[in-house]
Amino acid sequence: MGRLDTLREFNLLSWMREERQSRKLILVIVFIALLLDNMLLTVVVPIIPSYLYTIDDAAANMAKNHTTASPHTPSGTFQTIVSLYDNSVRVTSGAPMDSTPIPLGQTQGVSSSTSALTPHNSTQPDCPKADDQLLNENVKVGLLFASKATVQLITNPFIGPLTNRIGYQIPMFAGFCIMFLSTIMFAFSSSYTLLFLARSMQGVGSSCSSVAGMGMLASVYTDDEERGNAIGIALGGLAMGVLDHILAAFFVLICFDRLMALCLALHFLSLFSLQSQKGSSLWSLMKDPYILIAAGSICFANMAIAMLEPALPIWMMETMCPRKWQLGIAFVPASISYLIGTNIFGVLAHKMGRWLCALIGMVLVGVSILCVPFAKDIYGLILPNFGVGFAIGMVDSSMMPIMGYLVDLRHVSVYGTVYAIADVAFCMGFALGPSAGGAIAKSIGFSWLMTIIGVVDILFAPLCYFLRSPPGREEKMPVDVVTQLWVERKPSC
Repeated sequence: MGRLDTLREFNLLSWMREERQSRKLILVIVFIALLLDNMLLTVVVPIIPSYLYTIDDAAANMAKNHTTASPHTPSGTFQTIVSLYDNSVRVTSGAPMDSTPIPLGQTQGVSSSTSALTPHNSTQPDCPKADDQLLNENVKVGLLFASKATVQLITNPFIGPLTNRIGYQIPMFAGFCIMFLSTIMFAFSSSYTLLFLARSMQGVGSSCSSVAGMGMLASVYTDDEERGNAIGIALGGLAMGVLDHILAAFFVLICFDRLMALCLALHFLSLFSLQSQKGSSLWSLMKDPYILIAAGSICFANMAIAMLEPALPIWMMETMCPRKWQLGIAFVPASISYLIGTNIFGVLAHKMGRWLCALIGMVLVGVSILCVPFAKDIYGLILPNFGVGFAIGMVDSSMMPIMGYLVDLRHVSVYGTVYAIADVAFCMGFALGPSAGGAIAKSIGFSWLMTIIGVVDILFAPLCYFLRSPPGREEKMPVDVVTQLWVERKPSC
């Protein structure tokens, strides 16, 4: 067995050396990077609203019971608090902090006051009241979700030029390391402050891995059609990460995945020697109107799902009284359809025109978002969420290759800075979306929030037409015009 293991290890190392500059190997690494980035980004989406509500509700009930308790209450008297997070009843005795959770099915010996504290519908124990406390969770959850994108938004302008100077390997590996540390911190956080710090730390790692990864792909896939196919496959990693909504409780598994990927990246990325180049400045790319249109499409399309992620679980808790698993499963249709959309239109968008694919995707995002508030139960969310994910897949798989194509056409073919702009656009959607969306949902309601972002996406869609045939950096002039100019400027003898 030892000889066999040694032979297998030798074959693996030989293959890695032979595939030293393999584009497929780079694609695998970028796929893993995007997968792990989105894994932690989305795995907490369904559980954080309920978790924070439980913490706040328990604190409010404890304070209320402490202030209303009679001073003559014997020390042996028991009081009960229903936990909406883990479906248990907490029994407190004389000391306010002395509490022991008991499963709901084992509370026969507890005081009869338990029946007054349990939810009205005994078959739906996860159903909180739509009170001010629940509405306030929109803001807290929105800020927590937006913290990662905000930090990433600030970091991206520095990472893009950095990759042009030192290459893509070091930023990519640094991103893996930082994301691993943020995952560990998230797994053991027990307060809102620690969750906020862990989420913010993830933004730095995400900036390194996503900018370096997309730039690396654009560098090795120089053909426009091949680049679109490769980016579509890599974006499938985002969709696979989104599917981890259903792994919401398995943080240990996620930490193990991050550790394995970290070791993989350490060994694989040491094999590459991609040369750094001097590309166009960040400011010159920011002034390009065609790059701004492509970035705007990425921003507003992803802002739709960014607003939906923190607000939908809370809206479901208000209107549908869902189980915990239903909060996570609600996003699965969007995840699956995003995976389908990125893989289909990574190939098809080049044939039908990427501008047209993005235009249709923007309209479909808006229409699907407008349909979400009409859902009456979990099954009514399947089709709108499927449409949202599929449409965003259309936009991302079209606009990401266009960013590289515009640099080839109008600037210097170095891609770190332009994909930093693309990631900034993505992060603006996920920063403004949850933070502004939480406040809007609290002020005017979930339905109006969906209406606003849906209309914005539909109104932005026609701008994609300008990406149909963008002019190059040096448009060729007709031969007679060139000849005339040469004759006029020719010095006389």
